[in-house]
Amino acid sequence: MKAAKVNELQPGEIKYVELNDVEILLANIDGELYAVSDTCTHAYASLSDGALEGCQISCPIHGGVFDVITGEVIQGPPDEALERYAVKLEGDDILIGPIENPQ
Repeated sequence: MKAAKVNELQPGEIKYVELNDVEILLANIDGELYAVSDTCTHAYASLSDGALEGCQISCPIHGGVFDVITGEVIQGPPDEALERYAVKLEGDDILIGPIENPQ
């Protein structure tokens, strides 16, 4: 599904998108696009309100840190990884596909 235009997300930026009632965080890490769940697995906060440093996003509530590329927890308190979504470019459109790591 179409989530955004390529020019809406520069390297080092994140963007919140909602597709079919699913909240997703899009990130541009050094020109590569990644999509993970926007919801912290600990405090259920919106990660798009957090800070991106390199490939790591921090939760604005308790400071948990996730790797945006893998979805894995880097620093607690969260102990569950984020869901990752397939990302594809079609022309100038960023498309998000199904979950890559179904639980």
